[in-house]
Amino acid sequence: MDHLTFLAVHAHPDDEASSTGGLYRLLANQGVRTVLVCCTNGECGDAPDGAKPDADHHDGDEVAAVRAIELDNAVEVLGISRLVRLGYRDSGMKGWPQNSDPESFWATPASVAAEKLAAVLREERPQVIMTYNEYGFYGHPDHIQAHLITLAAIKLLDYEPTLYFNAIPDSVMVRFRERWEQEDREQRAADAAKGLVREPEAANEEEIPMGTPDADISAAIDISDVADAKFDALAAHQSQIADSFWMKMGREQFKKVMGTEWFIRITNPKNVEGCVDDIFAGYR
Repeated sequence: MDHLTFLAVHAHPDDEASSTGGLYRLLANQGVRTVLVCCTNGECGDAPDGAKPDADHHDGDEVAAVRAIELDNAVEVLGISRLVRLGYRDSGMKGWPQNSDPESFWATPASVAAEKLAAVLREERPQVIMTYNEYGFYGHPDHIQAHLITLAAIKLLDYEPTLYFNAIPDSVMVRFRERWEQEDREQRAADAAKGLVREPEAANEEEIPMGTPDADISAAIDISDVADAKFDALAAHQSQIADSFWMKMGREQFKKVMGTEWFIRITNPKNVEGCVDDIFAGYR
């Protein structure tokens, strides 16, 4: 299977593990060549002491250096054949001042970044490419930009690959939201016990449809045999997700809950029908 190549375009270090960690390890075990394009350095992540980007002492370059090491470690866990860093600065969430940094991914013309990505695609010629939908899955500017440059770069190729967007079925998203709400209630209770009162979070100006109708899912990949590796890859990004709901599950619960990764097929040069259990359906 040396001729098969899978390439994912992700926005930040740790994104590769959350939505494609199992797929990467599964494909590597099958002998498929796997490529990760990471668009930003992750400067807007938490500092080593937990400081957020708006803290006076938050040093984005220091954060990026830590995250670079973490990404290298995750790449090794997942058996990724090639890591490409496009090197853009993290743009932060929508409305953050980092959005306007001329070196940020969001401020970079999509056509410019698409040319850089297209160069990688021409070198690798992946049959299957994965990135995010038009919402960037949850509205992050860098995820939206990854979507835009991937679509633009594919138009520059002399062949048509199969493109997938990552997804979570609505039926699963309901369970995730219940877990998040329970964790929030527990955290508020713990804070209250310490005499701390958190201000309620402002409502989003628009609700991002993070879930996908179950009927629209076109690839459901069983990654249960490599769930340990996915957990380890997520854990490699300790500076960012040590307190995430994934880590709070613990390894055994994680393996029970996170045994599938889902995708939506956007281009279909092989005329594949229905929901497949192999991301390379039509190619082997």
